Amino acid sequence: MMAVTSACKGASKEAMDNGKYVRYTPEQVEALERLYHECPKPSSMRRQQLIRECPILSNIEPKQIKVWFQNRRCREKQRKEASRLQAVNRKLTAMNKLLMEENDRLQKQVSQLVYENSFFRQQTQNAQATTLATTDTSCESVVTSGQHHLTPQHPPKDASPAGLLSIAEETLAEFLSKATGTAVEWVQMPGMKPGPDSIGIVAISHGCTGVAARACGLVGLDPTRVVEILKDRPSWFRDCRAVDVVNALSTGNGGTVELLYMQLYAPTTLAPARDFWLLRYTSAMEDGSLVVCERSLNNTQNGPSMPPAPNFVRAEMLPSGYLIRPCEGGGSIIHIVDHMDLEPWSVPEVLRPLYESSTLLAQKTTMAALRHLRQISQEVSQPSVSGWGRRPAALRAFSQRLSKGFNEAVNGFTDEGWSMLESDGVDDVTLLVNSSPAKMIGVNPSFSNGFPSMGTAILCAKASMLLQNVPPAILLRFLREHRSEWADSGIDAYSAAAIKAGPCGLPISRSGSFGGQVILPLAHTIEHEEFMEVIKLESMGHYREDLIMPGDIFLLQLCSGVDENTIGASAELIFTPIDASFSDDDAPVVPSGFRIIPLDPGMDASSPNRTLDLASTLEVGATGNRTSGDYSGRCGSTKSVMTIAFQFVYEIHLQENVATMARQYVRSIIASVQRVALALSPSRFGTHSGFRSPPGTPEAQTLARWICQSYRCYLGAELLKTDANESMLKNLWLHSDAILCCSLKALPVFTFANQAGLDMLETTLVALQDITLEKIFDDNGRKALFSEFPQVMQQGFMCLQGGICLSSMGRPISYERAVAWKVLNDEEDAHCICFMFFNWSFV
Repeated sequence: MMAVTSACKGASKEAMDNGKYVRYTPEQVEALERLYHECPKPSSMRRQQLIRECPILSNIEPKQIKVWFQNRRCREKQRKEASRLQAVNRKLTAMNKLLMEENDRLQKQVSQLVYENSFFRQQTQNAQATTLATTDTSCESVVTSGQHHLTPQHPPKDASPAGLLSIAEETLAEFLSKATGTAVEWVQMPGMKPGPDSIGIVAISHGCTGVAARACGLVGLDPTRVVEILKDRPSWFRDCRAVDVVNALSTGNGGTVELLYMQLYAPTTLAPARDFWLLRYTSAMEDGSLVVCERSLNNTQNGPSMPPAPNFVRAEMLPSGYLIRPCEGGGSIIHIVDHMDLEPWSVPEVLRPLYESSTLLAQKTTMAALRHLRQISQEVSQPSVSGWGRRPAALRAFSQRLSKGFNEAVNGFTDEGWSMLESDGVDDVTLLVNSSPAKMIGVNPSFSNGFPSMGTAILCAKASMLLQNVPPAILLRFLREHRSEWADSGIDAYSAAAIKAGPCGLPISRSGSFGGQVILPLAHTIEHEEFMEVIKLESMGHYREDLIMPGDIFLLQLCSGVDENTIGASAELIFTPIDASFSDDDAPVVPSGFRIIPLDPGMDASSPNRTLDLASTLEVGATGNRTSGDYSGRCGSTKSVMTIAFQFVYEIHLQENVATMARQYVRSIIASVQRVALALSPSRFGTHSGFRSPPGTPEAQTLARWICQSYRCYLGAELLKTDANESMLKNLWLHSDAILCCSLKALPVFTFANQAGLDMLETTLVALQDITLEKIFDDNGRKALFSEFPQVMQQGFMCLQGGICLSSMGRPISYERAVAWKVLNDEEDAHCICFMFFNWSFV
């Protein structure tokens, strides 16, 4: 603000120095404004041209017009800054109001807890006194005392229209007591800190029935629009398969009571899906707030009911909903409560944390609603065209189609046409086929190249596996960044051919034929918790000799949950082949991919304590039999379940061959994932060192000492601030500049990098050894490197001027300068070459 004001004063002073103050006529201002909107900063030639083209400006000198444009730009900056500050002020005011309300609620909760504590203490003292005074062992006393512990059976509720109105009002009262009162003991969700830039105030339940989560937040949308969005649950809740309105009736106060049947997808192949029979009540309150509240109708009579559905477990929704209040200056303040009993008894015990964790419920449902509202609010306030010419709404629709298609593959409902194939005797991979017309309509459009799709059916190969001692986010990042470690190029070529070419046969395995992958960013959500990208697989070559295929293959990919600091979030990598032009919003989507869900009960205070030993299920050798207690508290969740689902479009007469290929492919992926998970496990690279040295290399502490000693020897300065051996490796690992070591071979490869080096190369320590030195430099950088490299071996070091290098993902990186030096071992023999890149950043 000060800089803008000073600039304006300077411009005004220049105008005073050029002569008298110029008073412009309305016609002159209109002409200048017209040019300003075309070009806010015109050149000297453009200003002179303006004077020639507009006679009304002929009496004004070019310098005075220059000053007018300077002042106009200053006023525009001031206006934008004032508008931004007003918006921030409104947001802070609303957030302050929310925090004050939350503080009042917490004070009430504390008072209630103090009262209950004193009450129970008094009851305990009275009971002790009664026990000391008399001891009644009569049969009547025993029977009577036993009856106090029986759970009362509630009679069925009346589901007639009048009874439904009564249930609706009761639901409203219970929901409000949870949203703004003390009916549930709420504790702040781990890792969530409220603030002006946060998603809001998020809390989870402690000690109540089922699982519950609560959130309060601000969005820049009208309350009516918020209600409309939240009631359309499938548009924002990815696990929601369908919501059907069975019946609706109006209330006397202008509200609406609806009877809903809702189905939720199962997150993994190891558990059944859930469904709900619900009452939803929408009403307006006296203060102008809008309320949408819901609850299950599991025990009713004299009204409509919903019989149990096959392959679904009927879950219960306890009073939940949304309170939307208008906010001063525009927008809405939203309170969200989700409270469910997901019937955890219906799944294997190892999976019960999925259904007993309020943290998972908050991530998947409560926070998802707030994020979706904020995303739409941003799109409304800042309309723009995203990557590849797509508007945000169109890209959001693609992400929903990807997620829905993957969920359909994982669940394989029979009412969608899926049927199971016979097993080959090993039940690790399940195969389903679907040739229903409704399913194939979306997969068989004709593309602009004139070739129809080759498929008449879809085969899905799916499996689930339990993992231990590897954070989901780290494993997913590796799968995303190093596709060649698990994918088969022939299968990718086959999948691409299935949606955009004529008839073709089965893929021939071409291991290692990837020329490389390039990740092209497309869009991301506000908090970057989910992003969409196009993956370009380069130099795939011809898939078959009798079928011409393009050299590059494109995948549309949805990625989420890559931040390991987020507690309770699932990690997903879902992709589908697309046409290279990506020009059709109705392009076929046949999603495949991975989903990794944390199973750590310790992340949620409401989950019972469990001790799970999943190592025996991994079958990865003797190293997999270690107890999980050795790694407790490291790297987030230590237990997770991964679900894999791959879909293939095929001709029906090739079903047997495609089924055999799909089984083998998914089994190979499972083996690759187990190998990668074992390598990424904290047991393989400890948290102290940050990495595990490859076989045949010195221990981490020794290598750090060699690097620092050689730097001091050749460059005459200290690389680190301390020489203490016990902290040298840690300081090297956390050094702000990128430090990388490469081998002394004919084709040098990287053997070590600190955290900044891994970030710069966008890789992991496991995959670092697959990157060659020449791969990270462009042509100019390689020429400079090879011309100067002998200097390192002769005098021990060299300096490189600033330039451009490339990450493993192909992203350009600029660096201010670089230095390389020879690393000597204790026998003073050359062990490796170390590089340090100063002040690097992505271009």
